[in-house]
Amino acid sequence: MRKLIPFLILLLPLAAAAEDNAASTETETTEYPTVILHTNHGAITLELFEDKAPESVKNFIQYARDGHYDGTLFHRVIPNFMIQGGGFDSDFNQKPTREPIPNEADNGLPNVRGSIAMARTNDPHSATSQFFINVTDNAFLDHRSKASGQTWGYAVFGQVIEGMDVVDSIRHVDTGRHGMHADVPREPVIIERVEIPE
Repeated sequence: MRKLIPFLILLLPLAAAAEDNAASTETETTEYPTVILHTNHGAITLELFEDKAPESVKNFIQYARDGHYDGTLFHRVIPNFMIQGGGFDSDFNQKPTREPIPNEADNGLPNVRGSIAMARTNDPHSATSQFFINVTDNAFLDHRSKASGQTWGYAVFGQVIEGMDVVDSIRHVDTGRHGMHADVPREPVIIERVEIPE
């Protein structure tokens, strides 16, 4: 019995330490990279989920670092759907892009209000620089299957954490046609610059 008591005393601190470690693990939060879109309507801060959409986040940050988004338009605005940008300069010239990236829409992230996702054509793996911010929940854009471009979904890779009021001000601007493009703001909505806080 004497040998057993010291053994139990030794185990108690170990158990307490294990509980402390478990508690600290539960309270730890992942720190995601952020970017700030400075627009002529105000600033929009985005948190990017690099663990869920590594290719999309890497792609977006590289375009931002290259200055690709500076001076580009939110060229497509639909008030009960989304605002889209990242592809055209202020004169509505389409900007050159790098090669498309793989579609990461099967990452489990839904197209809900405030989420940012990669824009693309009917080809599921055609996303380059253009992106959109959902202004409502758009579950029909979520990944359902890999059977076709319609079911592949649109890859969410982040969310708005500050400036949703700015997004809402953009969604309500007057829009019209510009050449072949519909839903174009009549007064340009410009991403003046993109800031990547260190």
